[in-house]
Amino acid sequence: MPLIKSISDLRNKANEISDLAHKSNEPIFITRNGEGDMVVMSMAHYSNLQLKIDLFNKLAVAQSQRAAGDKGRPLSVVMKNLRKQINEAA
Repeated sequence: MPLIKSISDLRNKANEISDLAHKSNEPIFITRNGEGDMVVMSMAHYSNLQLKIDLFNKLAVAQSQRAAGDKGRPLSVVMKNLRKQINEAA
């Protein structure tokens, strides 16, 4: 169920809404005059959304490359490169 608060609650109870955003880890929809106006969320939730968007963008690129006929690299080559990077970082 979406969390919905009025803009007057945001103004008068900002600390409570902040606590709610952190505890629920969900966006809180703010209304003005009964209409949707904005969304408030914790920084952690926002960061997670940004990571998901980045992943979806990478998946979209991979899908378009595959559709264009790109065969990619064999798993053995990928694993060899990963091991090399890990060993160089250590």
